[in-house]
Amino acid sequence: MNSWINLSALWKIVVVGLLAGAGLPALFAVGVRALNPPARTDGAGTPRGTAGALGWAVAAVCFAVVLAAIGWGISVIVAHR
Repeated sequence: MNSWINLSALWKIVVVGLLAGAGLPALFAVGVRALNPPARTDGAGTPRGTAGALGWAVAAVCFAVVLAAIGWGISVIVAHR
């Protein structure tokens, strides 16, 4: 291997960067989207756009994962001071 570049460490940095940099905002967006489903109309033409129980559950799980990742990141930073 090249003595200048540690490919194992580089691979770990790229994976964590993609997960934290793109994965967490995408998961947050899924949670927000679950709370606001597309508007549908019932038989009378009245729009229905409220989130059901499944939407609330999906949003809660998404937000819990994002909050856990934030808490873990803060704890890692504080532990290394």
